[in-house]
Amino acid sequence: MNGTKKWMGIALAVALGLILGSSSSLRAQAPTAGQDTTKGPAYTLVEYNAEQACAAEKVPATQVKCLDDFIAKYPNSALLVYVYPLYVNAYNQLKNPQKVMEYADKTVALGDKVEAVVRYQVLYARALSYATLPAAEQAAGAAKAREAALAGLKALDEVKKPDNVTDEDFKKQKQQPMILFNYTAATAAMAAKDSAGAVESYKAVLALNPDDLSTNYNIGKSYMAMTPPQQMDAFWYFAKAVTSKSATQKQSAQVKDYLKKLMANYQGGNVCDSLTDGELNELLQLAGSSAERPSSYTLPSATDISAVQKDMTIASVFTDLKAGGDKSKLTWLAACGLEFPEVPGKVIAVVPGDPIVLKIAFVTSDAEFDAATTPNMDVKVVGQPEAARVEKDSPIHFTGTLVAYDPDPAFFLHWDKAKVKAEDIPKEKGTPKRPVRRPAAKKPSGQSN
Repeated sequence: MNGTKKWMGIALAVALGLILGSSSSLRAQAPTAGQDTTKGPAYTLVEYNAEQACAAEKVPATQVKCLDDFIAKYPNSALLVYVYPLYVNAYNQLKNPQKVMEYADKTVALGDKVEAVVRYQVLYARALSYATLPAAEQAAGAAKAREAALAGLKALDEVKKPDNVTDEDFKKQKQQPMILFNYTAATAAMAAKDSAGAVESYKAVLALNPDDLSTNYNIGKSYMAMTPPQQMDAFWYFAKAVTSKSATQKQSAQVKDYLKKLMANYQGGNVCDSLTDGELNELLQLAGSSAERPSSYTLPSATDISAVQKDMTIASVFTDLKAGGDKSKLTWLAACGLEFPEVPGKVIAVVPGDPIVLKIAFVTSDAEFDAATTPNMDVKVVGQPEAARVEKDSPIHFTGTLVAYDPDPAFFLHWDKAKVKAEDIPKEKGTPKRPVRRPAAKKPSGQSN
């Protein structure tokens, strides 16, 4: 989802310069020899003619040689304000990004001697060239690239609006260069491991193009790269990328899968896939309808879930889930997909088949056993055909995996991969019933005492 290279297309659209009705360009305007006779010429006529000869050269490689000869003869010339931008233009045509950046920096180093529009143009070319560098070279020059991109924004802001251009058109024409500079500043910040700086610059891009897939995705990456990672903010911007109208179906699916894995890992590798899907869909709905993450949006972390699991028993799970509210959500995150040992109950019905399904009422006392007439659990017994001999109204204990539940008013737990305790299965029909045992506060499998 690296969107940097897409900004290279801007170069073709604006030909390395802002289309503002200005005659300025990377090929510098011709200076006037002996500009102020009261102060004396800043350069000689011979020097001026030499610069003009280089400016008129159409072949980039030949122009570079001409400029090299000029610098050798006039290293401190006042005409460097025109010569350096000519280098930028020539090296850009020669596809030499390092030289483009070198002479852009030399141009900017001349300060206010260079017009704002020319500073803007060479910094624009520099930003485009930086985007073409291999990752290692980008990292090596990241600090300077960010500094130059921010200077480009400043120079762009100083460019005067031509008289024949409306304020609205001028604003529109500046938008793409602003995006390029901010995107370059963000990319450079990430290469320099400055995550906070990257977020700042990416958000400036987003202010100009709110629905951009790559920008939202990269803000998410920047938040994940912080120390410590800012997961809630990261998840939000990944979700904004998934719901971006500019994303293709394939791009959206790729980011969605990535986001789901991040959310599951944040919660300790949630084994209930459907639960993560529910959380993901909730987040995507929010992201699709809101520009900013609601302050109330959060997800329980692996630490939160582990704290609940520490003392969790099936009895506490029943109590918390029936209560509803935030506590039930956290309890379900902790319980879903876990195997609970020796869950006690009263058999209400036996549905033969493969698997055998037992309809069971969860009970914790003799009084509850006697009063129970309707089930609140269904239990799929796998690989234990003898469990079909279990009789209606008999006490039972089973070990199984909790996979789903229905909240009140039709509260119901759903179990899979269950095994009935061998002692609770009659050897033949008609075996006398045994009194139900009160459940021990046993923890689900995989949890420490």
